[in-house]
Amino acid sequence: MKLNPWVRIGMCSESASRAQRSRKRMAVTGLVVFFAAIVAVVLAAPRSSSAQSAGASTTSSASPWAGSVDPALITDLVYANRILYDQGVLDGFGHVSVRDPNNPSHFLLSRSMAPALVTAKDIVEYDAQGEPVNPGSPNGYLERYIHAAMYRARPDVNSVVHSHSAAILPFGLTGTPLRAVYHMSGFLGSSGVPIFDIRDAAGQTDMLISSNKLGDALAKVLGDHTVVLMRGHGSVAVGKSIQEAVFRAVYAEVNSRIQMDAMKLGDVKYLSQEEAAMAAATVGAQIGRSWDLWKRRIGNLDAASH
Repeated sequence: MKLNPWVRIGMCSESASRAQRSRKRMAVTGLVVFFAAIVAVVLAAPRSSSAQSAGASTTSSASPWAGSVDPALITDLVYANRILYDQGVLDGFGHVSVRDPNNPSHFLLSRSMAPALVTAKDIVEYDAQGEPVNPGSPNGYLERYIHAAMYRARPDVNSVVHSHSAAILPFGLTGTPLRAVYHMSGFLGSSGVPIFDIRDAAGQTDMLISSNKLGDALAKVLGDHTVVLMRGHGSVAVGKSIQEAVFRAVYAEVNSRIQMDAMKLGDVKYLSQEEAAMAAATVGAQIGRSWDLWKRRIGNLDAASH
């Protein structure tokens, strides 16, 4: 049968359209296969150097202290940082440490940061010279040598607090003896807290204890006392435990305020040597009451971090 020319033209056009559509489908399918292959190669490839670096960074952010340290001791050290800030002894500066009971020549101290922000992962282990045990540890406090020197000089000391307490500073500036004025601060004694003057030890400086030599000079002035003042700088309090060192740092501050107020009113009747010794023994056996209260004020450490 002979088709009309116009019909033949229409049939040819339709065939051409089908062929064109088929080519488009093939092209799209080819692109899908191509991109799928690229994705498969990317997923199968080794981690990039940047990803590996990120992994290394995560590993190094782990707590840089020996695994044998009791986590409860770390928790107490974190609480000590928060408590001393809460009680107004520390602000953005100052620090508190504890001796490692498993390795008495080492001690634990936060990396360089504001005490109120310290968490367990910020605690760093230091050796007897005040150097980090883990070479990959974060930057430490410039004055960590205070702690190292105290632990070297005093085997009986297991915790050290260094502060820039505003109420204590005037006693180190004027030479007015800081003495126990009430039973809560009997540990200060009756003869006056010793004063360290860095100028006597090293001449003109930036006032910081930034070396073991200066730390040893400070420890020598502390002697067998519980607190030492630092002219134009602050003070150091030591104790047989974190709780005792924190207690002494807090109540040395309180005693300073009371003593200054009393001196404005007239002659102060200080505790005698016997009174101070007996009060220190009695109150010292009950410092857990203050510690428990201060911990309650801080609350849960995780919640307090947010």
